[in-house]
Amino acid sequence: MKILMVLTSHDKLGNTGRKTGFWLEELAAPYYAFKDAGAEITLASPEGGNPPLDPKSNEPDFQTEQTHRFEADEQATAQLASTVRLDSVSQADFDAVFYPGGHGPLWDLAEDKNSIALIEAFLAAGKHVALVCHAPGVLRHVKTSEGKPLVEGKKVTGFTNTEEEAVGLTDVVPFLVEDELIAKGGIYSKGPDWGSYVVIDGLLITGQNPGSSAEAAELLIKQLGA
Repeated sequence: MKILMVLTSHDKLGNTGRKTGFWLEELAAPYYAFKDAGAEITLASPEGGNPPLDPKSNEPDFQTEQTHRFEADEQATAQLASTVRLDSVSQADFDAVFYPGGHGPLWDLAEDKNSIALIEAFLAAGKHVALVCHAPGVLRHVKTSEGKPLVEGKKVTGFTNTEEEAVGLTDVVPFLVEDELIAKGGIYSKGPDWGSYVVIDGLLITGQNPGSSAEAAELLIKQLGA
């Protein structure tokens, strides 16, 4: 089982002067779900190298057993420091792709032609695509083979407007994930704020927030029959 995990390379939180990036729990929890299931994991990002970590995700309140495990894992941290460039990967080499969130993807991956083409290629090949928290926003420009928005008519979830409001970034992000998924015709649903909530529709798996990342990864593993 070979899993590709795609991380953001974007580190600026709009015009706030603050840093952003990927959310540590959304990398660490799925990473170990996959690793413990025997998967071979490749980490990629648009620019390659060491992707930016959202510093807030490493504050004590947001640390978990899995984030501590990741930070103590020399092999994992070395892998993170040397992600491969997104334009160098092919769906043919993997069984599925997983997108951790954080606010960064809203700026780069959502507009990245390589990411859009990669997701379309995975789906065209009958392979699963899983995204959590803000990462479902990366689907905004992804199309079906008929040229329609991928999420049109599909059951999806993602970071809620009320969760974005709670972190005070409603007016900072380039778009709201919930609104965008609905605007593209997605059948959007959500659970309680900050609770684990995951939706599957065919090959597409989406999770609502950081706390949904482990469940989304486990569901992906189950779909792969691992």
